[in-house]
Amino acid sequence: MKKLTYWLLSLAWVLVGHSISAQQLTMETVTSYPFPSELATSAQGNRMAVAINEQGRRNLYVAEGPDFTLRKLTHYDHDLGDEITSVQLSADGQWVVYVKGGDHGGSNASTPRNPASLPVATKVQVWSVPFAGGDPVLLTDGDSPVVSPAGDRVAFIRQGQVWVSAIDGSAKAEQLFYARGSNGSLQWSPDGTALAFVSSRGSHSLIGIFRDAQTPIQWIAPAFARDGSPRWSPDGKRIAFVRRDAWGGAPDSLLNPVINPWAIWTANVEDGTAAPLWHAPRTPQGAVPTTNGGTNLHWVGNDRIAFVSYHDSWPHLYSISDTGGEALLLTPGDFMVEHVKPSPDRKWLLASANTGPDSDDIDRRHLIAVPVDKTDMRIISPGEGIETFPHITGDGSHLVFLSATATRPNVPAVLSWPGAKGDIRPLGDHLIPAALKNAPLVTPSRVEFKAADGVTVYGQLFEPEGSAAKKPAIVFIHGGPQRQMLLGWHYGDYYSNTYALNQYLVSRGFVVLSVNYRLGIGYGFDFHKPLFAGRYGAAEYQDIKAAGEWLAAQPQVDASRIGVYGGSYGGYLTALALGKDSDLFAAGVDIHGVHNYIGRIPPVSAEPAPDADKAIELAKTSSPVSYVDTWRSPVLLIHGDDDANVDFEQTIDLLNRLKRKGVPHETLMIPDDTHHWMLYKHQVQVDRAVAEFLERHLLDNRH
Repeated sequence: MKKLTYWLLSLAWVLVGHSISAQQLTMETVTSYPFPSELATSAQGNRMAVAINEQGRRNLYVAEGPDFTLRKLTHYDHDLGDEITSVQLSADGQWVVYVKGGDHGGSNASTPRNPASLPVATKVQVWSVPFAGGDPVLLTDGDSPVVSPAGDRVAFIRQGQVWVSAIDGSAKAEQLFYARGSNGSLQWSPDGTALAFVSSRGSHSLIGIFRDAQTPIQWIAPAFARDGSPRWSPDGKRIAFVRRDAWGGAPDSLLNPVINPWAIWTANVEDGTAAPLWHAPRTPQGAVPTTNGGTNLHWVGNDRIAFVSYHDSWPHLYSISDTGGEALLLTPGDFMVEHVKPSPDRKWLLASANTGPDSDDIDRRHLIAVPVDKTDMRIISPGEGIETFPHITGDGSHLVFLSATATRPNVPAVLSWPGAKGDIRPLGDHLIPAALKNAPLVTPSRVEFKAADGVTVYGQLFEPEGSAAKKPAIVFIHGGPQRQMLLGWHYGDYYSNTYALNQYLVSRGFVVLSVNYRLGIGYGFDFHKPLFAGRYGAAEYQDIKAAGEWLAAQPQVDASRIGVYGGSYGGYLTALALGKDSDLFAAGVDIHGVHNYIGRIPPVSAEPAPDADKAIELAKTSSPVSYVDTWRSPVLLIHGDDDANVDFEQTIDLLNRLKRKGVPHETLMIPDDTHHWMLYKHQVQVDRAVAEFLERHLLDNRH
């Protein structure tokens, strides 16, 4: 009997142990989410396409209403790190056009990248594939394609010039015309007989119109200015565009608020006459918005032109009559708009915004809709989810978008339209692996606290379940810095990964505070554009220190075991934290951060900026390399050596200084990958290295 009892108890412990092991979150599980991007709809009918990255295997999926069953259209079954971008459908929905290759989150988007270290040269290429299915057709090397209204041709950019190809590849691609400068921002006229474009020429840029090989290019209201964002009127007789001052003139202050004036102009295409329609105020708030889509200029219905301006201290939608007058504020309130898209009939503007009936919605995104000619905004997806990138199908019957929650990653989703009635219907749940669906993810809570100078700082707190014993904690710092972390899975690929990593760290016993520091979006102009921030004073570092001190004061946190990590701008602030406050931050991981601003300030010259000397001094005090003498906490430095956003040499510079001072450090170098871990195995390798380092330095055997 004793033997039987012992055997039963042993079996029970084995089963309990197996259950605990089965619930243990692994890095492979938490990063196995499918990531959708490049959502597009056809101008006619109810067809949609979306690019989905499944652990590095990037493919196109398509669906058609009313059932919208996702169907895999391409079959790229190997992870080569070649992203899919510029996805669009022909107007009739018969063809899907896209770009493979490049690094479109980097500063040199069209430069081929080779994160898989293939022994052959990689390319950036324009492709098409029938919506009904079939083999993809390579059109040629190029980028930024735009399908003609008739759906038979594709214009695109190749080495700064405009080319064209038959959409089915039946005719060889050829250069459409030549224009000096680097050309882009292609816009077909409504009837497809002309192509507007921007010719960038260094200090200035021009709007041009190409018609045919026999007709000289028409330059629209050429001036000593930077013109951009051409938009055709619905009848094709006029063009709206954004005009800014050309570069040049006497050096301005480096430290004062930036004044970047801009205006909306319209031009008559037939005779070339042009006039300003609306001027932004000459104030810091009146500068060109640096949020998603910039000015978001659209020529919409009811003879109106819509745009985004920041001049009332929030990035809001406005519209104005195409003959002039007062601009109408369409989205009043203390929130921002992103991902702006007109409806096919041009009567509505759709966007995502951090507003809703819940006070926590400031850290979410919900879909909004507003008529183009009156202030009657509607929140059409309230709740606790994250909804972004809205599109109305060409037949006006459905609204498709991306949808996520705190525990479910982004998938395409659909609502009926008009009215957006009924529950959100996810379209890609079946793409989420079962292990991730059943994973013990936590729902973060929104927190606020004060920096030393009184500024309110925002964040999301991830807390593990478990004993009452004090736990180690991590401050996570996002990059950008013009980003906002949310109360759920992020709509950006880089930040979807860090959200997953934060969930993993919580599963290992850490309390994690994701901090939204000043310079980030979502909390108004003064928070987004503070003085003496970044290279000119790093005022935002006060928010990082405040985050660490806030954690240290929490009863569930062991104040002696607080770590910090971040990438890009988050890597920069991580390095500042470790250099300036090793007593607070016991260890950290600095991923491709900037460490030395000293050489990045315009030097004193024969005609220096009036505050150049002060700017150079501030650059020294804002650079992590200036704090190596007080840096004691161990650090892991990570960088890929084909990084187009942050020079690889920035990490070499810091590393060599740490070595000389004997600061404890470790390194991880990723050959051939970029700023965005384009190869899935590199993403997992980096995430695992971050977690292992923080666990080794901050966890102990008591937990």
